[in-house]
Amino acid sequence: MLADMGSQSEHQVRRRIALIAHDNKKNDLAEWARFNRTLLAQHDLCATGTTGQLLRGELGLRVTCLRSGPLGGDQQIGARIAEGQVDILIFFWDPLEPHPHDPDVKALLRLAVAWNIPVACNRASADFMISSPLFRRQYERLQPDFTDYANRAWQTVATTADQLA
Repeated sequence: MLADMGSQSEHQVRRRIALIAHDNKKNDLAEWARFNRTLLAQHDLCATGTTGQLLRGELGLRVTCLRSGPLGGDQQIGARIAEGQVDILIFFWDPLEPHPHDPDVKALLRLAVAWNIPVACNRASADFMISSPLFRRQYERLQPDFTDYANRAWQTVATTADQLA
């Protein structure tokens, strides 16, 4: 949903971008980021540990580094998504390699979809995302309302506890 397409289209919006790459995709993400350095410099960047350190060195930009993905970094980014602190997730993942933290990756992607966060999983989708006119404008994504779900979950727990008493 676009907000005021007139004056806002001229004003660059500062996005909070989370960047992640599996080991076999780190060079691809670094190359993509170097090519898009000028654009990325206009936004707030966070990344999982090793990816963030690589991007800091490659780009010379401020990147907030969280833990390494398998050590909780994927979950830290997921928490930021749930708290409304991430606008875009760029995650170059390797579909051909098994990862010990696959459940964390699945949870991260589930949170991004649940909270209606744009996700780019490869170079082509990242290119499309950052070249979209919506990337440069104020954009109000639909915020999901999980009140019914949260209340339903609590009611189920309360009902089960009452039945056990």
